[in-house]
Amino acid sequence: MCDEHNNQGLVQDPTVSRRAFGLMTVAATGVAGTAYAQSKVVEKDVEVKTADGTADAALFYPEGRGTWPAVLIWTDILGLRPVFRDMGRRLAEQGYVVLVPNPFYRSKRAPVVEGPFDFGKAEDRNKVMALRAAMTDAGVDNDAKAFVAFLDAQPQTNKAKKVGTQGYCMGGPLVFRTAAAVPDRVAAVGSFHGGDLVTKEASSPHLLVAKTKAAFICAVAQNDDKAQPEAKDVLKKTFADTGHKATVEVYGANHGWCVKGGQTYNEAEAERAWAALTALYKATLA
Repeated sequence: MCDEHNNQGLVQDPTVSRRAFGLMTVAATGVAGTAYAQSKVVEKDVEVKTADGTADAALFYPEGRGTWPAVLIWTDILGLRPVFRDMGRRLAEQGYVVLVPNPFYRSKRAPVVEGPFDFGKAEDRNKVMALRAAMTDAGVDNDAKAFVAFLDAQPQTNKAKKVGTQGYCMGGPLVFRTAAAVPDRVAAVGSFHGGDLVTKEASSPHLLVAKTKAAFICAVAQNDDKAQPEAKDVLKKTFADTGHKATVEVYGANHGWCVKGGQTYNEAEAERAWAALTALYKATLA
């Protein structure tokens, strides 16, 4: 479902290209405890214990006293970096406790990519391929459980409310896995230009839907749909057959359109996708 991938919000170079890359299968920096006061949001660099080690992550929540529903954000293939911190901060401003982990913590602390980066170059591409290869399905499932447990352990989290999760590109399959790994907690799932949500493998993300108890949004890039036009129909049938509330929509933008700073970023469609996501959260997590 990811025939073409473009850079998605690189730290230093927002114009390099990302192309000819089919990694999405099966499929910042900071000191723990350091807090940064925003105008409406508290941001902390935290460390989360997992079955495989310790994941560095960014935690966001509204200032002031109170508790809020929790959301887990899975990044794209370039990992935890300022653009995803911005997403976490923005969502926290809307009234959520948000965790954005470094999915590649087994290999390297964030940021995992520094300086100019071009997916068209094998040397650059191989670096992130190796990072993704270190993430097994079982590892992702255990990570999801650890991340949700960490969110639930925060005094700012309203544990009476359900949890949401959203993912971009590589993160698309990971939100499906999260919803299946913690079905009694996760009630809302958003996949945005998610990679290979439908494959012929037994591990295909769409086959996990039956194990979940969540409502879904699958926002599909127009060039991903062109490359795999049958995938959206398989997803729609899967959701219908399992009785899940879901929206599967092809957006008028190319892969990576939701991540600011990337070559394919499309503000209008990104804002439309964000509105759909927050509407889902309000309906399911409130």
